[in-house]
Order: sequence, then C-alpha cells, then structure tokens
Amino acid sequence: MKVLMLNGSANQNGTTYTALTEIGKVLEQEGVEYEIFQIGGGPVRDCIGCGQCSEKGCVFTDDKVNEFVALAKEADGFIFGTPVYYAHPSGRIQSFLDRVFYSSGRVFTYKPAAAVAVARRGGSSASLDVLNKYFGICQMPTVGSTYWNMVYGANAQDALLDEEGLQTMRNAARNMAWMLKCFEAGKEKGIELPKAERGARTNFIR
Repeated sequence: MKVLMLNGSANQNGTTYTALTEIGKVLEQEGVEYEIFQIGGGPVRDCIGCGQCSEKGCVFTDDKVNEFVALAKEADGFIFGTPVYYAHPSGRIQSFLDRVFYSSGRVFTYKPAAAVAVARRGGSSASLDVLNKYFGICQMPTVGSTYWNMVYGANAQDALLDEEGLQTMRNAARNMAWMLKCFEAGKEKGIELPKAERGARTNFIR
C-alpha cells in the first residue's frame, strides 16, 4: 500500500512539507509507503476546458501534471497539502488539481484522501473546504482526524511547535492507514466496489 502526497507549496521544505512529513512518519510505522510529490516553483497552467485529455492526462506537458497522474495510478491513497495564501489554497495547487482531476478523475475513484492546510493564522478551514470538493466529485472517501487537518506556523520551525496540529497530522495518518487496510481486507473477502450510475445531466437553462 502506498500514499501519494502532494506538496502544493513552491517552498519545498517549508510548513506544508513539515506537516506532510509528520504524516509520513506514522504511515511508515503503520507499514504504508509514502512519497511526497513537489509541485515546485515552476509555472503551472490553468485548465482551459479544451477537452483534449488522453489516457496520459492533460494535453499540456510543460509542467508536472502528467507526472503526478502517472504516479497516482499506482497509489492507494492521497494527501493534498497546501499553504494558505489570502485565506485560500495556493493558486498553483488549485490550477494543478483542476487539470489533474479534469483529465484523470477516474484514477482517484474510491481511493481515500485527505486535505491538509498550513497557515500563519487565518483561512485554513476555507482552504480545506476547497480541496475537499475534489474528493466529493470523484467518489473518494475523505480521511478525517481528531481536529480539522491544519497546522499553524509562519515557517517550518513554528509549525514544529504546534503540538495539536502535529497530533492531528499523526491521527490523520493512522486513520488513512486503517482505511487502506480495511479496503484491502474487503477486497480479500470479495466485496466489490459500487457501480455508479452515469449519463444523467440536468440543465435548467434552455
């Protein structure tokens, strides 16, 4: 079992990375592999709804979207981490995930996921609300914790002092590992994934 974590910050070793690393420590203790995927500081395109997606992902190949999609196909669960900018997720993670899910939403179906937000002060719960919406539209079970998945700190050193935030990360990791093991046990018992209805799209504007 493997969890793929996305660091939606341009700062590769900042507060978001610190929160994800805390999750990773516990996943390893639970026998679950993890990998942190760095968006990095390069430009990230917005989705333009061109409809040119393929099995490889997005038609545009000048950033890391399709690289992430390729890894996602082999992953069993996901953690999406974002810094909070102006009370919302980073623009780069939103652009990145818009294209990831628009082009390859089927890759994520029925795989558990959690969102993590890291802030100096305000906007964490609003940022989590944005990221959680990707899970809802793709039938992804959402992994919770003993508080909302947020850590506070202006820098990585500050984040390490947020004892409750780090505790929340560790509990989210345990819940992720437990959910993955339950899914694995279900497969071994022959429990099939639900079959979703498709095709009905109601438009009220004529």
